[in-house]
Amino acid sequence: MMGKAVAAVLTLLLISAVGTKGEAVPRSAIELRCQCVGTHSKFIHPKFIQNVNLTPSGPHCRNVEVIATLRDGREVCLEPTAPWVKLIIKAILDK
Repeated sequence: MMGKAVAAVLTLLLISAVGTKGEAVPRSAIELRCQCVGTHSKFIHPKFIQNVNLTPSGPHCRNVEVIATLRDGREVCLEPTAPWVKLIIKAILDK
């Protein structure tokens, strides 16, 4: 009986993880774990980006996280090693 409950919970977690492509975890988890479940590496034109948040690696997450807030309000986790993302990060740091 316990095995079925565990299997059901794991199935729900897997299903919810499939739909998270590059999306950020809700802000309530900021201090506890990584915000980015996956990352988006395809180019997004800067005119669609409202804000970019750069989170360095630390005790909460071993990955550098780049979260872009789009003009329509969505938050997208960007791949920090993508060349176009590196240019955006450089432009932000140069300001």
